[in-house]
Amino acid sequence: VQLQASGGGLVEPGGSLTISCAISGGTSSTYAVGWFRQAPGKEREFVATMNWIDGGLFYADSVKGRFSIYRVNSENTLNLQMSALKPGDTALYYCAVRVSPIFDDAITGDEYDYWGQGTLVTVSS
Repeated sequence: VQLQASGGGLVEPGGSLTISCAISGGTSSTYAVGWFRQAPGKEREFVATMNWIDGGLFYADSVKGRFSIYRVNSENTLNLQMSALKPGDTALYYCAVRVSPIFDDAITGDEYDYWGQGTLVTVSS
């Protein structure tokens, strides 16, 4: 399974940005796709996840109401739409795939099997 994250960039506080995760190879065994982020000097943190089988969504409290994830036209691409961005959202954003069945929302990094290279989002004026 290969993941390609893209769409990062510089955005002003209060602005919006959408980043994408394109998944290829072994997608028939995908059970969950998640977004995580890591800010400079901080640990990686969970952002959001989608159950690839039933479409269920789960968000971190820090982004709930501001971020939204959605699958692009049944393709193997998961977008993360971010609005009302804050400087604290500045981070390297990673997408990850889980290829084994899950019975609850996958919100820790250990629950994922494959990772993309990350795309940088910088929120600054």
